[in-house]
Parts: sequence; structure tokens; C-alpha cells
Amino acid sequence: MSPSHHPETTRRRRGIVAGTALATAGVLVALGAPTTASAAEPGPTTIDIVDVNDFHGRIESEGTTADKAAGAAKLAAVVQAQREANPNTIFTSAGDNVGASTFTSFVQHDDPTIDVLNQMHLDVSAIGNHELDKGQDDLTGRIEDRADWPYISANIVEQGTTDPAFTPWSIVEKGGVKVGFIGATTEALIPGLVSPGGVQGLAMAPIVSSVNRYADELTDGDAANGEADVLVLLVHEGATTGARADAVGSGAFGQITGKVSSKVAAIVSAHTHAMYDHEIAGPDGTVRPVIQTGSYGMNYGHLRLTVGADRKLSGISAEVLPLNTATAKPTDTTSVDAVTKTVADAKAIADVKGKEPLGTITGDLRRAVQSDGTTENRGGESTLGNNIAEVQRWATERQGSQIAFMNPGGLRTDLVYASSGAGDPDGSVSYKEAALVQPFANTLVTEDLTGQQIKDALEQQWQPDGLERPFLKLGVSNGFAYTYDPSAGRGERITGMTLDGEPIALDQTVKVTVNSFLSTGGDNFAAFAAGANKADSGQVDLQAQADYFAAHDAVEPPTDQRAVGVTTTPVPAGGFQPGDDVTVDLSSLVFSNAGDQSGDVTVSAGDQVLATSPIDTTVIDKTDEQGRASLTVTVPEPGVALPAEPAAPSTASTPAATAVETSDEPLVVGLPNGQQITLAVTIPLAVVPEPGTDPGGPVDGSDPTPTPTPSPVPGGGGPGVGDGGLGGSGSGTGNGVVPIAGGAIGTADGGALAYTGAELAAPALAAGLLLLAGSTALVLVRRKRAAHDVGERAEG
Repeated sequence: MSPSHHPETTRRRRGIVAGTALATAGVLVALGAPTTASAAEPGPTTIDIVDVNDFHGRIESEGTTADKAAGAAKLAAVVQAQREANPNTIFTSAGDNVGASTFTSFVQHDDPTIDVLNQMHLDVSAIGNHELDKGQDDLTGRIEDRADWPYISANIVEQGTTDPAFTPWSIVEKGGVKVGFIGATTEALIPGLVSPGGVQGLAMAPIVSSVNRYADELTDGDAANGEADVLVLLVHEGATTGARADAVGSGAFGQITGKVSSKVAAIVSAHTHAMYDHEIAGPDGTVRPVIQTGSYGMNYGHLRLTVGADRKLSGISAEVLPLNTATAKPTDTTSVDAVTKTVADAKAIADVKGKEPLGTITGDLRRAVQSDGTTENRGGESTLGNNIAEVQRWATERQGSQIAFMNPGGLRTDLVYASSGAGDPDGSVSYKEAALVQPFANTLVTEDLTGQQIKDALEQQWQPDGLERPFLKLGVSNGFAYTYDPSAGRGERITGMTLDGEPIALDQTVKVTVNSFLSTGGDNFAAFAAGANKADSGQVDLQAQADYFAAHDAVEPPTDQRAVGVTTTPVPAGGFQPGDDVTVDLSSLVFSNAGDQSGDVTVSAGDQVLATSPIDTTVIDKTDEQGRASLTVTVPEPGVALPAEPAAPSTASTPAATAVETSDEPLVVGLPNGQQITLAVTIPLAVVPEPGTDPGGPVDGSDPTPTPTPSPVPGGGGPGVGDGGLGGSGSGTGNGVVPIAGGAIGTADGGALAYTGAELAAPALAAGLLLLAGSTALVLVRRKRAAHDVGERAEG
């Protein structure tokens, strides 16, 4: 049945059949003008199709190299030149024209992008997931009302039916040839890629069966269906890489290329931002082109169809070409001039809107710097990186995100507290200032990672040998922390990880947020490309930042260290004994660009401060090792225990002393900012009896040695942590890191964490403890030291 036979779906329909090209439409001179037969004469007709996908509002030129967006004016010139070379040219898109856009288009709700595509006379576009970022009403109302082209999708249906919710196909007639375009949208759209509230009443049908349904209808000889001579699929789904192996087989896209009806002459794909030009056989063995152009208008696709006088396809070819190096010079520049003006006007408006206040910060949010104090250090932990990671975790909480990571290269400038000009109060952050921090308009992607994959990603911060930047420090969100051994070998440096104070097991699954760049393995973080259940949230990083500012009266810079280097003296057989020396080497205790963080670091056990040392805040170039200290602790002698019973007046002899009871106490590092770090290394301390008791039982209450009042936790600071992170002041939940042992992160015997720090000090103080494990001394933290089993010592 024709779509026109479903009256309930026509509310979203636009013109099904498009007419011939407008007078201003036009070609690619670089391709050469084909020999085109008149529609009134017998002979073949050549149809050229210029295609883009995932344009994402890249209307401004970003440069002239192949890896930069060429901009709307360059694309307009290519399209116009192609139309001049062959009037039988069709301009198409495979979706995501809008959404995930850069600031110039984003700040105006992508209206400038729709306008320039109108000026280029876009003929038809598939519906991408980003067309539904703001819901179906925004697409059917604002976007479609402004757009002059039809949006099509055959497999977005009314929930509970097989009726298409949008126009499923469109026919464009050129030179007397009717080219039918069937649209389709990734089946992952619902649920996961867009807000559920915006797509209520919609559901996803299988792409293959939906496309095949309309392929049959458009070629069944019924003129009422808008009979097509040639069919092309515009599908917003694609292979994950440019490799042919990823475009065939049993995967989602392989099912499309292998099972979509061979009545479809070509498959033009999108969504994955990959670039490829394959020839793949359909279900009857007929080989057809399968292409995708990458993204952002860096490339364009060119299909050439040859249709005989009998209206049968007699030849087809395809290629993907770089847009920046195209030599298109159209004679009629009307459309190019109109696009150029639209882009210039949009930029002028964006410059004004960019001055509007977005939010407030209470202090600088800066990137890390090298030892010269000015050059960016992408190898250093930064307040800006951790803040942006937390913003992105917060923005994807509805998708279940638990941890977020931010690549340092995605941060292009700092957010500073001081006023940047007249009328700009201290602490105010403008739209433009936030946009300059993250100018790439990446979207936020959630995925499932195992603890092992998270560890692998952290290990990949140490980059492959020979690179200018040997280390790239990931920003991490609140609640996550880890320790590492800077002296260990590749792949063996991460010694512990926790989330909200609980250890992360290597086989545990965690929902993680990264930007779209990292999600594909950018910056050599291959572990992020291997995640399961990937879902693009549809949120641009800048929009997430704007929403975060709107939800917070003021944003405070994070001050806690979420990664600390720890190495300790190896634990001897039987554990440390009185008189033993224990050396604790620490690094990554300060930020390189967060003001004065000098002061003393202490190591204590129980209520005794055992060693103190100043922190060396010297910045170490290209790494995160600034903030170093080495402290040596001598395990104290336990002293003499109280007698089992008081001496009787009539007894002349002295009662025998009992053995001293000891308790294993962890070594606790205290930093000047109030952050506390509990090491997974213990030493024996004498147990001080409560008044009226002794190790052997109750006495008469005349204990001459009163229990001392616990001193403040070394390092000072308020209770707990500021915002669920580590250290700082205020209330909240701290993080714990325990050693990786026996293939899991947890206790060496596979049990629960035996010591949480709750007894170390007041509970509010203990909430902020970060349990860290040194690679050479990863031992169980136990309350009682009855015996030491060397076999249970964790290896880092």
C-alpha cells in the first residue's frame, strides 16, 4: 500500500515528488560534464548525485586541510558547479544536518544551517538521530517548517503499528528519470539516542524489512505509488570504520548491506562518521555502491547513474572526494553568494550572543602547564579537565552514567575568574568563553565498560613510544579515583580504582561517558572504542556545559587529586615489626596550575604522626608527577603492657606483665588541603585499653594510663569532601582505592574491603579518605594482626 493510503501518517508528510532543479541550481567542474541525452530523445540519461552526511552545522570554514570542515560556501560551490555541468544533478543528505553543531550555528538553534542548505537547494534528506535532539515536535514543526526539502525515514513508526511516522520516501525527477530515495534511521534511536520524552508514541521498525517494503511498492507498477525508475537508500546508519569487513557480515550494518533488496541500486550511509567507498553484493548477488563521506563537510559523495531509454539502470559508479581540494568554480555564483552572506550574518549574531553570561565560577578552572608556567601540559591533571568530566557525567545521568572521562586535547583554553573586560564581573562566564573551551561540538556518548577496560584506558594515558606528548592525562568525574605506580612497566601501572568509595572489580560493568572523539578511540585510547551498548546522548558538550551552569548557582573548582602515584617499601614476610623502616614515595599531589599548594605532607597511624615532609611542588614537564614527597616511618615500639591485675597490698612480688596486644593500623597521608590518603600498608601499634579494662579482662577502674584523646587527622581540613570527590571541605562521600590483586580490584583474599577508615577518626572525617595502594606494598588492611599470610599479598 502506498504511504498516501495511510491518512493518519500524513500529518508529518512533505512533498513526495520533487520537481526539476531550480534555475540557480548547478556542478563539479572537476568531474567533467557528462554527455546527457535530452528527455525527449532516445538514449541514456546520466544522473549525478552529490551527497553529504553528518554535516552537523559546520557552516564556517575551519581551514583548508583535508581534516578540516570546508564550510558551507565551499559546499555550495561544489553543488552549484555540478549542477552546471549536469542539470540532472540531485543534492542529498543522509541525515544529521543539524545538532552537535559549532557555536555559530548552535547558538541560533541551527537556523543558519537550515538556511544555507535551502540556498544550496538540498533535494532530500534522511532523518538522523540529531534531527530529533529536541523531540519530534521540533522536527515536524520548527525544522521542517524552515526546511525546503523533505525529511524521510521508513522505519520510524507509530508505536504499536507498522505505519510510518514520517515520510518514508521521496521521488526526485531529473531528465525524465524518477529517482526514488528511501530513508531509514538507526534502530538505536529509540531508546538511547534521544530523550524518551521527545519521542513518545514512536518506535523503531527493522531497517531491512522497512526499506524492502517500500522498495517493492515503488517498483510494483502501480502509478499511485509514485513509481520509481531507480532506487537509492539514504540510511542514517553505517559501518564503524572504513574497513570493508565492518560493512559486511552479521553486524547491524552488514545486515543492511547484505539483505536490503537488490532493487535498491546504491546505499548512501551515515551516523558513524566513517569514510568508505565499497562495492558490496545485495541478496541476489548484484554488486552495488555503499558509501559514507565521513562528517562535517570534509568530504562529499558522488554517485553517477546511467539510465537507458527503457528507464532501466544500465550503469552506476561512486566515489568519495575531499571537499577542500575540489576545484569547483561555478559560473552562476548566486547560491554561493547567498550562503556566504548567511554564514557572515550568523557569525556576527554569534559574536553578540557569545557575550551573554552563561554562569559563574568561584575560582579559576585551568589546564595544566609545563614548568615555564605558560605552555600547556596535556600530561597533567587539571581542575578544568576534572570539572568538564563531571559536567559530562552529570549531563548523562539519565542514561545511567557513573563515570566520565575527558581528553586534555579537547580543552582549548581556560576559564578564569578575573574579569575579561568592562561590564564583565569577576567570576562571570560568557557563552563564548565556554564555547572556546570546547570548540569541537562533540556529543556525549555513553557506553558500558568493564573494570578491565577502564584500567586499560587509564594505562593508555602513557602513549605509544616516540610521540611528542608521551602522556595524556584524562580528566575524571567526581567519585572516581585511582592510584598508579609511576615506576612500573607499560600496562602495569594502575594499582587501584574505586567509584564512590567502593572498589571496581575487573569484571564489573560500569556505565561511562566520553565525548564522541574518545568514543572512537581518539588520542590512542583504544579501550573506549571497545565499549558495549554505545549510545549517543544527542547532547553537545557545550550544551551540557550551559545546562550545568544553569543548574548551579556557582561552580567551584575541584581541589582534590583524583590520581596519586604511590610506591612503598616492600612488605617483609610476616609484616612490618617494631623498629622497621617504611618508606612512602608519593607523587601527583598538586595541580600545576591551581595556585599555591605548598605545605607539609604527614604520615600517621592511629593517633600518632610518624613523619612529616614538605611537598616538592616543582612541575615536571609532560607528566603529572608534580607534588612529590618521600617519607620514612619507623614502626614504633609498643612499650610495656599493664599488669593483668593490680598488686595486692600484702604481696611483695610484682605480677608478671602480659603480652602487648597490637592492632594493624594503616598509614594515613595527610595533605595541606585536608585531603587524606589511607595507604594499603599497615604497621602494628599497641592497643590502649579502655578505662577499667585491660587485655585480660576488667580491672578495678584505677587504670593509671588514661586513653588519649585522638588528635585531629593530619593535614587538617573540614569533614569529608566538598562534592563527593576527594579531599576538600564540607560533607560528602569520599573515594577509596584498594589494590588490584588476583585479577580483581579488592582484597587479596577475594573478600570485601576489610577496612574502610571508619575507625581512624570521627566518621565525618573518615568519609573523605582515599585508599591508595603502592605497587610494591599492596597488602590487606585488617583490623587484627593475628598472622601475616605472605601468599595473600597483592602484587601491583
